[in-house]
Formats: sequence, structure tokens, C-alpha cells
Amino acid sequence: MSQYFQIHPQNPQQRLIKQACQIILNGGLVVYPTDSGYALGCHLGNKTAMERIRRLRQLDDSHNFTLVCRDLSELSVYAKFNNAVFRLIKAYTPGPYTFVLPATKEVPRRLQHPKRKTIGLRIPTHNIALALLAELNEPLMSSTLIMPGESLPMTEAEEIAEQIGKHVDLIIDGGACGNEPTTVVEFINDLPEIARIGRGDTTPFEVQ
Repeated sequence: MSQYFQIHPQNPQQRLIKQACQIILNGGLVVYPTDSGYALGCHLGNKTAMERIRRLRQLDDSHNFTLVCRDLSELSVYAKFNNAVFRLIKAYTPGPYTFVLPATKEVPRRLQHPKRKTIGLRIPTHNIALALLAELNEPLMSSTLIMPGESLPMTEAEEIAEQIGKHVDLIIDGGACGNEPTTVVEFINDLPEIARIGRGDTTPFEVQ
């Protein structure tokens, strides 16, 4: 059975944040709150935890995993984009968007889309997620906690514990959070294309 931490959504307790990060660094799979629902997260180098996410969500090889980052400087380490794309992304981060971009060599191949060699990247606004990222000092490999057959992410930590508690190592209860997934924007030949409509406004990314 997983551990269960109640962490304050506005003022995260640093002691619990450190413990959560140690679980991640030790290979654990955690559930944590974001500004667009709860998500599954693990260390970006952990192949076993990534496969656990695949099994739990019943994902195929075409799924684009996401690196959740602290700030724009981390985006440039893991993705390739030109100045125009950077300016567009900068205007809407942090926020409820996932940007799918060509991956750099810093991204393990197993995290990339097998054909497109892309990676999803996002910068959240949720204080608990940002505290985890600051303590880790690196991105968190992540996937929105949307169960098979569902279209919306799970939003209540106690319900998550009942449903999948035995399949993860830690559940962070940060209270109710967003109930819509992120809007996913793919950049194809440097032009934005909406891959999923979610919480973020799509208007800025619609090519006229």
C-alpha cells in the first residue's frame, strides 16, 4: 500500500516535500497535484516506473510522455525550438499547457515518441508541483492521471488512494485541484497544432 502525505497546497511543508523527492529518487511512482488535475510522476531516468505508468493507464507506444519543468531554462535543455516558438511558449507559461516539441539528446529515447522523436513539456502553476521540482532540481517525468476509459483526470486524493493505492508508492493529497487536463499543443515544422483541447485557451495557437 502506498504512503499518503497531506501537503498544504499554498505553503507546502518542506519536510514532506523532501521525503516525497527521496521516494522519487529511490525509484518510486508518485501521485501529485497540478493545476490541471492529479498526475503520475517518477524520475526521468527510471525505466521501471515509466512502465508502471504505461500499465496503470494502459498506454501504447505512441503516447507522448511529459517532462514537467520548473521554468523556461529547463525547456531549452530538453527540446529544440526557434525564437518564434520560444516567444509563443513564453507568453503562456506557466499554465495549463503541454507543448510537444522535438527532443534533444538529453531526453532518454524511451521517453520520446518512437516515430516523431518528440517530448511533451510543461510548466505548472501548482505550488506543490513547483516545490517538488525545486527540490529535485530537474524535471519530473509525468503523465496526467486519466484512467482507462475516462476522459478527465482524477481530482480527489482519497478516491485515488482507494482506486490505485496499491499500484503507486506515494499519494500526495494537495486538496481538490483542476478537473480538466492540459491543452496539448504540438509544434509541427515550428507551427502550432492543437492535439487536445483542455483547460488552456486554444485561441493563441490557432494558425490563421
